[in-house]
Amino acid sequence: IAEKSNPVLKYYDPLNLADASFWWASNEQTIGFLRHSEIKHGRIAMFAFVGYIVHSNFHVPYSYSLDGAALPDVSLSPEAQWDAIPLNAKLQIFATIACLEIWDECGGQVGNEAEGMPHYMNGRKPGDYPSMGNFRDNVHFALDLFDPFNLSKNKSEEAKAEGLIRELNNGRLAMIGIMGFLAADKVPGSVPLLADIARPYSGDSMAPFGGDFSFFN
Repeated sequence: IAEKSNPVLKYYDPLNLADASFWWASNEQTIGFLRHSEIKHGRIAMFAFVGYIVHSNFHVPYSYSLDGAALPDVSLSPEAQWDAIPLNAKLQIFATIACLEIWDECGGQVGNEAEGMPHYMNGRKPGDYPSMGNFRDNVHFALDLFDPFNLSKNKSEEAKAEGLIRELNNGRLAMIGIMGFLAADKVPGSVPLLADIARPYSGDSMAPFGGDFSFFN
């Protein structure tokens, strides 16, 4: 994967993480953790990059709460829009994320008899997210996060491998892109290419609940 994703650098590991053994894990398990984490963070960064652009230009005309309050509009930067959302709404978002993380960690298994995927540190293909099938069968209906309509079911293994490389590289670019947006808004002039569209933000993007409470004050 390393050489195919970047034929120029081929193998870039300045911190020698490929030789590390995290916690109780073997080196092979550590590599599985690192690769899975990179793919997962790349996917989140792609969501964030597209979300930043959308919420900078389009206002979703719907309420987000039972009292009918409208979503923050584009007069605020995306970071300020997040700050304007009530704490309870943020907690629900983080709770959903936590549930998805737990589902990933348990390999999509519900109960002792249901079959799931092996852990990504113990043989699972990096980037594979468990099907929601066991959840649908035992809890309630939910679409799979990956390919919910089985559009890639008939693709060859070669095509799937090429798709993984594209996804990996797009995720890397998205991580650079979203951090570029955040840096340009926080530190004027820090990203010259974005100087004309950056929107000054005085809050802290790395403290998602900073506008609600702090453990240090």
